[in-house]
Amino acid sequence: MPDETSTPSPRSGVPGSILPAAGGPQDVFYGRDRKVHVPLPLIERAEGIYMWDADGNRYIDASSGPIVSNIGHGVTSVGDAMARQVREMDFAYPRVARNQPNMDMTARVAELAGPGFERVCFASGGSEAIEVAVKFLRQYTIVNGQPSRHHVITCMPSYHGGTLGALAWSGDDSIVEFLDGMIEISPKIPAPLTYRLPDNHTVESYAMSCVDALRQTIKELGPENVLAFMIEPVGGVASGCNVPHESFFREVRKICTDNGIYLIFDEVMSGTGRTGKFLAAHHWPDALPDIAVLAKGLGSGYVPLGAMLAPAAMVDFISDRTGFDYTHTYTSNPVCCAAGMAVLDYTVKNNLMDNATEMGTYLRGKLLAMKDTSRLVGDVRGLGLLMSVELVADQAEKTPLPADSEAADRVRIHALDNGLILYSRRTSGGRFGDWFIVAPPLTITRDECDDLIDRLGATLKGLEDDLVSLGYLPAA
Repeated sequence: MPDETSTPSPRSGVPGSILPAAGGPQDVFYGRDRKVHVPLPLIERAEGIYMWDADGNRYIDASSGPIVSNIGHGVTSVGDAMARQVREMDFAYPRVARNQPNMDMTARVAELAGPGFERVCFASGGSEAIEVAVKFLRQYTIVNGQPSRHHVITCMPSYHGGTLGALAWSGDDSIVEFLDGMIEISPKIPAPLTYRLPDNHTVESYAMSCVDALRQTIKELGPENVLAFMIEPVGGVASGCNVPHESFFREVRKICTDNGIYLIFDEVMSGTGRTGKFLAAHHWPDALPDIAVLAKGLGSGYVPLGAMLAPAAMVDFISDRTGFDYTHTYTSNPVCCAAGMAVLDYTVKNNLMDNATEMGTYLRGKLLAMKDTSRLVGDVRGLGLLMSVELVADQAEKTPLPADSEAADRVRIHALDNGLILYSRRTSGGRFGDWFIVAPPLTITRDECDDLIDRLGATLKGLEDDLVSLGYLPAA
């Protein structure tokens, strides 16, 4: 058993200079020419909110990977369900056979999602599920006699996945050159951000200006040519857990309804209980989307699993005519569905959605208090146990840290030194700031929250000292 109180030493891994001639870890594909090198620990064991590396160092999985591990690590009931299903029946292709785990899982997801989401189409992850949603709507409008509807309006910044289609719908300046000539980039409106607003705007007035931008974009494109408006109800890796003003949801719901445009909520990160409700959409019941997309927490890291949730009326309309033709080999994989059922059972049995609300409120208060102890903390935002901390050079002016400070990378290094694994980002080359996500497994306890905060305080102190010594910040 590793020493649970040990201070992490240099992390085990495979440095770029000693990569094997063949094979290697997944990160051989990632950039190694960055100004700041973030070592990657070699994780050998995980349980609850904790992970242990090959040197025996223990870390808190403070961001649940990329906001995946909702139920925590090492839940034996999930592994048992997977093993049992593999022994009984490992695979049945849905175009030639049915399987019971698929039928059980669709019924359970629909039950938790509520009215309007009676039909569930599974996928192998978030990007695939996003594409399934858009393809489904496209086919629906064609069958329904509206073939001109093809534009998908999204926000800048936003992130909807890593496939070509999902990247084209994402709002990130840094990928425009990559996509140029490959695929049509979707029309964008400004995201209804809540931090660093233009002059003379409140959070609500800025949200309404984004609503006006949506109206104008629809007018310019022609409402008859617009298929959908897609948004993350709680932002993910592009906006750092931005939560739009509630009026935004009401207004965009009305605009979409009035123009026959479908509203998609990308809940790849925010869904499956992470915000305290099964869908983040449930926080705004008067603005429910037509389509919701889940992933990440749906399989909780145990299996790759995503889902598109749609109304029965729409699915049955297509099914009675052409059918939906664009599914994949592993749609409704029985092992993944068995694991997903075990994840949902564990979530409900252990009241993890309620815990996300309770511990999210507690942790948010602790993070807000850090504004008084660290001048780097500019903003704390999010919902439930999906939060981010925005890093700044000046709290009063909300000044971002210099782009060449590589603060998003440096904070990860200091986090590792203090026994935390953090997910951090800077979107569009830093145009929307540097931040890190605080989204531990939904199983986290109050004592574990306190431990996380203590380690995070030491992390921010180390980062501040680092930035001062390098000349990116003046001495306090």
